[in-house]
Amino acid sequence: MTAGAAIDRRALVTGATSGIGLALAGALAGAGVGVAIVARDPASGERARAAIAATAGSERVELFEGDLSDMASVRSLAGAVAQRQPTLDLLVHCAAVYTRQRNLTVDGLETMFATNVLGPFLLTNLLLDRLRAAEAARVLVLSAPSTVRLDFDDLQGERRFRSLSAFGASKAADLLFTFELARRLEDGPVTANAVHPGLVRTDLMRQALAPLRWATRLVSAPPARAAAAILPLALSPDFHGANGRFFKGGREIEAPPYTRDPDVARRLWDASTALTGLSEGDI
Repeated sequence: MTAGAAIDRRALVTGATSGIGLALAGALAGAGVGVAIVARDPASGERARAAIAATAGSERVELFEGDLSDMASVRSLAGAVAQRQPTLDLLVHCAAVYTRQRNLTVDGLETMFATNVLGPFLLTNLLLDRLRAAEAARVLVLSAPSTVRLDFDDLQGERRFRSLSAFGASKAADLLFTFELARRLEDGPVTANAVHPGLVRTDLMRQALAPLRWATRLVSAPPARAAAAILPLALSPDFHGANGRFFKGGREIEAPPYTRDPDVARRLWDASTALTGLSEGDI
C-alpha cells in the first residue's frame, strides 16, 4: 500500500503504548491498516502515535485516551471510537497489568480483574455494532493457558489475595470471555479468538519479585517477534472464519478444559455484565 492510499481496514489496539501492543500497532499500520491506539496516559500515547506515524505515516494512526480499569473511561473511549469509526475490522486487546499488592480502582474493583477482564469485556460489547458493520471483523484477546479456576464468591480477592493467582485467574477469565463471545457471535460477521504470545520481553511483570523477573526475561522474546506471529491472525485470509480458537505462533493450541466450560463462561459473562453495568440498551 503506497503512502496516501485509501485505508480500507481499521483496527483498534489496546495496550499500544509499549510492548506487544506497540509492536503490533506498528506492524498493522505498516501493512496499510488504519490503526487507533488506546493509551491511559496521553503523553505515552502521543509518543507511541508519533513512533508509529514516523514509519507508517500519520494518516494511518490515531490516538484515543482510555483507562481500561475505569468503567466510565471505557464508556467514554467507546463513544469516542464509535463517533470516529463507522466500522471496525479488528479489535485487539493487548492491555494487561500485574500488581503485587491488592489495589482497587475508582470503581472499587481489584485492579487486575478490572483491567485485564472487565475493561476488555465492556469495550468489546460497546463496540459490537461497529464490528458487525464491517464485512468480516475479528476480535483477538491476548491471554495465556492459565489453569487457575475462578472463585466466584471472591472475584475481587477481598477474602484472600495472592498476586500471581489473581493474575492467572484474570488470564483464565480472558479465555472464558473470548470463547463465550465466540459462541454468541457464531454464524455472524465477527469472530473472536484468543492468542498466547508466549514469554515476551515487556514491562508487564515489573512489580514481580526480582528472581521471577530475571528468570522470565532470560527466555523471553522481543515484542516485535510476538507481533509478527499475531499479525497473520489479524489480517490473513487463511484465518477467515476461525472462531473460538486459541493460537500460539500462528498455530492452534489446546486451551485448558476449565476455560472451555460453557457454564463457567456464562457465569463469568453474567458477573461481568453486573460489575460493568452493561445493559441491553448499550449494545
